[in-house]
Amino acid sequence: MEKILVLVHTVEGGAVPRAALETLAAARSLGGDVVVGVFGESAGSSIGSLAVEGEAFAPARYATDAAACGALITASGAAVVLAPHTSRMGRALPGAAARAGGVVDTHITGLAAERGTLTASRWFYRQRIEGTISRAARPWVLLIEPGSFEAAEAAPAAAVTKLDVKAVSKTELVGFESPEGGEQTIRPDAETLFVAGAGWTKKQKDGQTHTPEAGELILGFVRAAKSSLGSSKSLVDMGSEGQSVLPFLTHLHQIGQTGSTPRHKKGLATCCHGEEPHVVGWRFVRERRAVNLDANCGWARGKADVLYVADAFEVVRELNKLIGS
Repeated sequence: MEKILVLVHTVEGGAVPRAALETLAAARSLGGDVVVGVFGESAGSSIGSLAVEGEAFAPARYATDAAACGALITASGAAVVLAPHTSRMGRALPGAAARAGGVVDTHITGLAAERGTLTASRWFYRQRIEGTISRAARPWVLLIEPGSFEAAEAAPAAAVTKLDVKAVSKTELVGFESPEGGEQTIRPDAETLFVAGAGWTKKQKDGQTHTPEAGELILGFVRAAKSSLGSSKSLVDMGSEGQSVLPFLTHLHQIGQTGSTPRHKKGLATCCHGEEPHVVGWRFVRERRAVNLDANCGWARGKADVLYVADAFEVVRELNKLIGS
């Protein structure tokens, strides 16, 4: 197997994100010589044997990130470069690959090495078709989709070689300014995904809507279970139709064909019908459960591991009591 470089960026405090450890596990599964290169403000104390560190490399900035990645690729002499597909790496690595005379592929979900030939797999056509690719060009940069591999155990390298890279950029980071908003409900690293469907805002068995109570129950579960929150397209779009909506849901929460495709270990869908455009977003959720009053909904047709035919209000109300106790 060719020499592999794993590129990692540090976050606050010098730690590395979980996606970086997943990428390290992907590299180790191929065998051969694996080198870890890290860049950031305090990269020298991290897991890499090659490091580019300094205050200038702390913020996510294309000019400095591309320079650091390019230097690490050149210094390592690796033919294959793996990196987590974070927003930071996705922005910087295509430029770094071009400077190194290589090629880049994104959203990789699987790797295999047979008879010395490396192949990578990814999904196309809104996660409906899985394709396998191989390239002769080197260096070959592959951005690994978070959640595709189990995280590896990692420890600081015994010896670290620090590279002297000149940080030149016309962009200066002066701080962060964010609009006022609600609490964080999108948690990519959460073990559980909770998805709310349009049924939460429809008339219930008493003939009335209970949207405020629905919002309290949903947020109560998300807070107590520390889960991530998603929604179906129908629920997200109902506001434009003048119908009652849950105010904390946005298009960023949307799961499905036109939304995100999360990779949580467990998923619980409530008041969703399990239709194909929505279920396609659950393709990588390992354990799928659903709550719906309709025993003939799409989830019951082999799309959910377990279907609870019950009232979602009553189920989530009881779950919140159990978690709270």
